[in-house]
Amino acid sequence: MRRLLFLNGIKAFEAAARTGSFAGAGAELNVSAAAVSRMVHLLEQRLGVALFERKANRLAPTAAGRAYQSGLTPIFDALASLTAQVSAPSGVRVLTIGVGPTFAMRWLIPRLADFRKVEPDIEVRITTGGAAAPFGDDWSCGIKLGDGEWPGLVAEPLFAADLLPVCAPRLAQQLKRPADLKGQSLLRVAHSPDDWPSWLKASGVGRVTARGPEFQFYGQALQAAVDGLGIAMGIRPYIDDDLAAGRLVAPFALTVPKGMRWYLVYRSFQTGQRDFAAFRRWIMRAAAGPAAGDRVRKK
Repeated sequence: MRRLLFLNGIKAFEAAARTGSFAGAGAELNVSAAAVSRMVHLLEQRLGVALFERKANRLAPTAAGRAYQSGLTPIFDALASLTAQVSAPSGVRVLTIGVGPTFAMRWLIPRLADFRKVEPDIEVRITTGGAAAPFGDDWSCGIKLGDGEWPGLVAEPLFAADLLPVCAPRLAQQLKRPADLKGQSLLRVAHSPDDWPSWLKASGVGRVTARGPEFQFYGQALQAAVDGLGIAMGIRPYIDDDLAAGRLVAPFALTVPKGMRWYLVYRSFQTGQRDFAAFRRWIMRAAAGPAAGDRVRKK
């Protein structure tokens, strides 16, 4: 028989280790912080092992605590996923994808009709994700920009995040060489202040300063560029469809790596889920489609 020690204590410990506090675990489990502390203490007594070092302002997991939590969290995630599948209405197949708003609008949503042709019985739900968003308990997978290091998650590369300036075709007629960017309205994205300096330095015109309206998201800056407000720093694959359609053009051939990539991110147990496996096969094929550079329309 399985030897399952004090499941309430195990659940309390996992939540406290993951959130970093008894208060955070209590809020998640709908009990008091003191109740979580008591359950964790009882668990430690029954295991005969200290799981936390209790410090003045924070919990510090011991080596045993870190090892225990790293094994428990995937188990609870798999249990939650299995429960959701069993409790779903008969015949409903749901795939929840955490993704940033610009990636969703600029790449994923325009291609979902193709996925529906392949898997018409899977209901896709798009939820707010992005680089800063934590991986949601209800997510089947996420699409994130980063270095590929998300503890506890599998990350498979999809695209390189290359940078290059883009603008409306009419404005591109004024741009013969990178130095012509001086005095132009260079559209900026608040959370990526290094994009323009990186590209300008690589192009040999590092003394040019990016001056122009600032936007919260890449999608806003790119729409402003389509409307002729200025020159945006494009990031792939956000710009690929606009370049292919001629709504935007790349006045210069130089592209600069952003230093990050786009990844499909998921928990390891998802590989055994039929619907996720179908989506993974589809998005890997879509990401490996015609190279973006082959579709760039220069002025």
